[in-house]
Amino acid sequence: MSIYDKYEAVIGLEVHAQLSTKSKIFCGCSTQFGSAPNSNVCPVCLGMPGVLPVLNKQVVEFAIRLGLATHCSITPTSIFARKNYFYPDLPKGYQISQYEEPICQHGYADIEQEDGTVKRVGITRIHMEEDAGKSIHDMDVDTLVDVNRCGTPLLEIVSEPEMHSSKEAHKYLFSIWQTVKYLGICDGNMEEGSFRCDANVSVRLKGETKLGTKAELKNMNSFRNVERAIDYEIKRQIDLIEDGGAVVQETLLWNAEKNIATSMRSKEEAHDYRYFPEPDLVPVVVDKVWIASVEKILPELPNARKKRFVESYKLPVYDADVLTQERELADYFESSVNQLSKKNDESVKSVSNWVMTDVLRVMNDEKVTIVDFSVSPEHLGAMVNLIMDGTISGKIAKEVFDDMLKTKEHPKAIVERKGLVQISDTGAIETEIDAILAKFPNEIARFRGGDAKLMGFFVGETMKVMKGKGNPKVINEILRKKLG
Repeated sequence: MSIYDKYEAVIGLEVHAQLSTKSKIFCGCSTQFGSAPNSNVCPVCLGMPGVLPVLNKQVVEFAIRLGLATHCSITPTSIFARKNYFYPDLPKGYQISQYEEPICQHGYADIEQEDGTVKRVGITRIHMEEDAGKSIHDMDVDTLVDVNRCGTPLLEIVSEPEMHSSKEAHKYLFSIWQTVKYLGICDGNMEEGSFRCDANVSVRLKGETKLGTKAELKNMNSFRNVERAIDYEIKRQIDLIEDGGAVVQETLLWNAEKNIATSMRSKEEAHDYRYFPEPDLVPVVVDKVWIASVEKILPELPNARKKRFVESYKLPVYDADVLTQERELADYFESSVNQLSKKNDESVKSVSNWVMTDVLRVMNDEKVTIVDFSVSPEHLGAMVNLIMDGTISGKIAKEVFDDMLKTKEHPKAIVERKGLVQISDTGAIETEIDAILAKFPNEIARFRGGDAKLMGFFVGETMKVMKGKGNPKVINEILRKKLG
């Protein structure tokens, strides 16, 4: 047993989701990403004297959506607090957040383990807050500050320290990412910083109940980096303890290029935020009528949709998992299925195969989302209909699909324009097969001698002669009859 097997990691995540509102949380400034530095600002988000914040109602509704989706209790009356600290990109000298009375508490997210079992990870709280600005460190002019992001609405989702490996943390984080995207409250873009994660990591001997000293990991901008950073930190802490040292409470920055975490500040340097109630904002009151109205508009969430795909469409779990990764992809699949003339297990699985292979391949190659994909779900479903009713073969369908990508034409129009209708006439196919069999007497003898793989050779030769238009099912039937 290695030294690492003696220890158990304890991990909690703090996730920040930037909300997809058009305006900021306490003023009317735009939240658009990529605007010119310091252009989306006003006296409120700049913290000018005498200005008053006004709460954006949509932020509260988005918080309720996420709270309900993660099985939280919604606090009837929550309050804002001032989180006091000094930093150049925080003009007011404090951040408006929530502390003692957050809007959502005591929820959970279910994650699927490697062995297929489900683990429940507790969510301590979800609270609303404003984002700070951004410091840009330039070698020539030291540090520049862009305050466009000041006042951008965030939800902070704080988990219980109930995860014990980087893989569990990854699955939990992905579950939260999926949920906010399905709810339409956050675009989930980690590279642009609209979905961010900090990890609190500690280790202890297996069997211990007392938590070890934790370190906080920051600056992880991808799911892969979250996993790598946590693995690094678990190993670092165990090595330190085994060498006779002690873990100190500190904040670490992950360096993705060097695959190391470096110290940012120690416990002694940590801020005393001196929270106190925000005097300029009244308590947020959420009644049962509001909660019920939000509950009515909640979409079907990823786990429920995955289960339905397996049960209703008889899809393999793997297919359902891939197809429900994102809400828009699941919508595309279902819209395609709804075009099927005969909705059965075979036709639905065919749609699934096309989406998971060709559609996702093109999306990856062209770096586009399913929303911008050039083949509509109506056209994909219509193409599968042509395959299912024998109008075209699977091989011809590849050519039709490529044409649809370029022209956006209806598949039926492409088939008619290019003369791609599948040949199912037994007489015509039999004539071609007779000619092929006459050319390959040695192969016929080998097949009859037990080399069953040669059936594929004969089918391939027939399809080649017929330029891919022969009906594979009819070809196989005639060949089996003639070859005995």
